[in-house]
Amino acid sequence: MKRFYFSLIALAAACGGAPAARAARLPARPAPAADTIVVRLPNQATLTLMVRDAAQLRELPQYHLDSLTTRLAGYIAQAEAAAKTAKSEQVTLEFYPDKDHPGQRLPEQIRVTTHRPAAGGPTNKVEVLLEKRFGVVVTTDQHGNRSYNTAGGSSKAERQASRDSARARHHDEHGHYSAFVFDLGLNALVNQKPGPGQAAADLRNGGSRYVNLGLDYTQRLGGRRSPVSLLVGPEFAFNNYMLNGNDKWVSQNGVTSVVRETDPARQFDKTKLATATVNLPLMLQLRLHDAHYRSRFSVAAGGFVGYRLASWTKLKYTNQGATYKDKDHGPYNLEDFQYGLQGTVGFGDLRFFAKYNLNQLFRDGRGPDTQVLSFGVRILGN
Repeated sequence: MKRFYFSLIALAAACGGAPAARAARLPARPAPAADTIVVRLPNQATLTLMVRDAAQLRELPQYHLDSLTTRLAGYIAQAEAAAKTAKSEQVTLEFYPDKDHPGQRLPEQIRVTTHRPAAGGPTNKVEVLLEKRFGVVVTTDQHGNRSYNTAGGSSKAERQASRDSARARHHDEHGHYSAFVFDLGLNALVNQKPGPGQAAADLRNGGSRYVNLGLDYTQRLGGRRSPVSLLVGPEFAFNNYMLNGNDKWVSQNGVTSVVRETDPARQFDKTKLATATVNLPLMLQLRLHDAHYRSRFSVAAGGFVGYRLASWTKLKYTNQGATYKDKDHGPYNLEDFQYGLQGTVGFGDLRFFAKYNLNQLFRDGRGPDTQVLSFGVRILGN
């Protein structure tokens, strides 16, 4: 305990005051602070130390606050310099003294948050957290005088500032990252040109679903503040083409066509053609952030190439009161190689996608002459 009080006196001296300081016990305060120690410095500044219990108080000497003050001065100077050039009102820097100087029983982590002074404001506020348990608030006035206040917690605004700064550091320091992609939407057949004797494929809008799963890799282009990035990654897409009415997909004599069911007793509930493809997109992305480094607006555009992995038809129908399900795998004269254009646009957390296949859905002369347009909502991803 004597060493602890000696540390406090040394801390006062390091802050610019004489070694003489007065320590007093304040009246009991509500939890979580059980003990409060106040050190009044000659320059009118006050150092307040609050701890939850005696056990936490006994831990304080291991931090060597006397020598830590000198180290903090350097950290705070770096944080204040960063705040002058930052776009946000608050900037947080993290330091790891124990890792940089092992064996000296220094704090594992020191987090310094600087608050840029408002226009015409007299002070600049600096907050320091030691391992998220002990906090030091340093206020610098217009004359360069600093006051220190040590406390055991932080306000909601301060925690928000910490999150903002963490996002800013991630944006500035990490030029690349990966994200899981999940798209959910619908398919439409466009530019249809039915062959001789063939009917146009009339899709059921709600049943012709599009599902895409993938892992996109984003690489920032340009400097640390650049909003432009390159996006690439493998994706697995599942397309359903469900027909309206009592039509069905039929593949015979080397041709896939849409055929009307002739048996009046057989009524279709579902009749669809489905495909599974693997795609590799390559897009250029522009992403703008708000003051909290949350995505405000984003747009990406580019192309993709892919390959059809599998295809099948599925029928669900009733016949004389009984329900039947038929599933048949086959190529159905579909094009194997896929390529086209795709893009996304986002407003905050809401993102939309669109994907246009430049290739024909079926091989030339082997099925309806048509292309695929997929669109919907991006549930997860960039």
